[in-house]
Amino acid sequence: MAGTEDHGFDHLNKLVDQELGPTAWHTITQADINAFADTTGDAQWIHVDVERAKAESPYGSTIAHGFLTLSLISKFLFEVDIFPRSAKQIINYGLDRARFISPVRAGERVRARIRVQGVQERADGSTLVKCQATVEIENSSRPALVAEVLNLLAPVSKE
Repeated sequence: MAGTEDHGFDHLNKLVDQELGPTAWHTITQADINAFADTTGDAQWIHVDVERAKAESPYGSTIAHGFLTLSLISKFLFEVDIFPRSAKQIINYGLDRARFISPVRAGERVRARIRVQGVQERADGSTLVKCQATVEIENSSRPALVAEVLNLLAPVSKE
């Protein structure tokens, strides 16, 4: 769901080079990690075997999948309220770059800072929005990840 106030498409251009956030903290639970493992089929012990991770992992616990942390960026983008409510659709269009910098341990909290890098109106009437998302880990000097994410906004219906 988009934000509560419709800023309109023109407002997007005013957000370029501005940092939005930080968002609220989000706790990544072991249940979240297990559900992600079930969904993706990635059930490596470092993610789902709590006892083995305590004993053998250099992190002392299980860690979230990098792609689980990456997937939270969609939630964070809506939280900072950049998308016009009048957009007909908001489509995850992909990534230009993503780097997983630090693991997120089960039970840790993450949040994001979003920087709008560019807004491009396209010939078909859609708008491509490029943002840099930095996902921070509470009480850590290093982020979990930094990614350049693309979202395609379908134009308002002319009906």
